Amino acid sequence: MNQTIAKSFKDIFSSTVIFFVAKITLISIAVTALLIWLVKDTLTHFIVGYLSWIPWEWLQTSGASVATVAIAYMLFILVLSIITSLMIEPLLIQLAKKHYPDSPVVGTPKISTSILLSLKSGFIFLLLFLFTFPVMFIPLVGAVWMLWLWSILLKAPVIYDVSALFITDKEEVKEKTKKSTIIAMIAAGFNYIPVLNIFAPVFAEILFLHHMLHKPQG
Repeated sequence: MNQTIAKSFKDIFSSTVIFFVAKITLISIAVTALLIWLVKDTLTHFIVGYLSWIPWEWLQTSGASVATVAIAYMLFILVLSIITSLMIEPLLIQLAKKHYPDSPVVGTPKISTSILLSLKSGFIFLLLFLFTFPVMFIPLVGAVWMLWLWSILLKAPVIYDVSALFITDKEEVKEKTKKSTIIAMIAAGFNYIPVLNIFAPVFAEILFLHHMLHKPQG
């Protein structure tokens, strides 16, 4: 695991990956802004209704502000994850050739499957986030819970992206992904760091690439 993390950090700050992250971030910002503009009225009404159970008006107002920012941020993370999944293939192949030349490309992810998995994970993520929002305010528990929620957003699409390219044996994929939640939570930690949060989806892809293709010596 330590070797996997070390290799991933070395890759994530390479010029190739930084350029890729900059490109998908710009695309994601544009898509997120468009989505928020399209649903802003519905979103506002939902937040007001959602917080109506709070008996104090001042807390409703401040809670609405926090919720609006949080939901906009979560939407950006969701869009960033989906865009990353759709565009990551050439980068994963390039990194695999560099680190694992004996691991050939055996297939290619289907766009329809990638989108379906990303949307499914995103739906589960947003649903759990909206209905467990108060948990976010519990010290420590909220932070760990948020990491777990982010891991849901990352895990299934990333496992598919990597396995579809390099592994045909489903049992091998199952064996290689036993610690998938922990790995996804490690990658999700980037979401707590301003600016570096844009690296989270790509870092997850690279982490899983090294974890799934690494072959222990001996």
